[in-house]
Amino acid sequence: MNKNLQAFDRLLQIMDDLRAKCPWDKTQTLESLRTLTIEETYELADAIISNNMTDIKKELGDLMLHIVFYAKIGSETKDFDISDVINSLCDKLIFRHPHVYGNTAVADAEEVKANWEKLKLLEKGEVKNTVLSGVPKSLPALVKANRIQDKVRGVGFDWEEKEQIWEKVEEEFNELKQEILDQNQDNIESEFGDLFFSLINAARLYNINPENALERTNRKFIKRFNYLEKQTLTKGISLHDMTLEQMNKIWDDAKKYD
Repeated sequence: MNKNLQAFDRLLQIMDDLRAKCPWDKTQTLESLRTLTIEETYELADAIISNNMTDIKKELGDLMLHIVFYAKIGSETKDFDISDVINSLCDKLIFRHPHVYGNTAVADAEEVKANWEKLKLLEKGEVKNTVLSGVPKSLPALVKANRIQDKVRGVGFDWEEKEQIWEKVEEEFNELKQEILDQNQDNIESEFGDLFFSLINAARLYNINPENALERTNRKFIKRFNYLEKQTLTKGISLHDMTLEQMNKIWDDAKKYD
């Protein structure tokens, strides 16, 4: 047995022990683990953003524990076990990669993505309800919008030329401005959503992940604001006592350190 199989077998044995002997682990259910799994996923995302390999390794382990935990519960109810989970994944990967395990020819990664979406609709010969049926309802709105657009692109519902998106962005922006002038709060919210959706679409068309782009701006803003706060504390000044003009002067200075 190689070291990877040995390590995985060790984890499965530990999971068996914990489920049998630990008062906390005994009481867990699929439902009780769900929110913890979401939290662990975000912790992994934080580690990836920080490019901290030690933390990435740790958080991947935490996620793997959850997968093994779910499979253990599934085996107790006789619905599935870890081998079912792994074999199901293997079957899916083989089915969705006919260019690797079959005779399908693909030109590039984009064609692989398009084929992937088409094959998802015909998983094991079963026709799913709709193209968008596989988009999780609980996804954050920004991530969901990007996933929706990616899926419909896979079946050909997309702009003929990516430059066409900017006319749509401008159209949505003008509609938002009009609703702001009309002061209809419900319509303003709706148009903000339409504008966001079109901007996320633009990001996709230009090969930008909107979640990563926004997080990059978040980190940049935090860094600049921390600089602003540090400068005022060093000078014994409170932000509350400063004018916006004074704060903007230090803010502009902070841009030098981006």
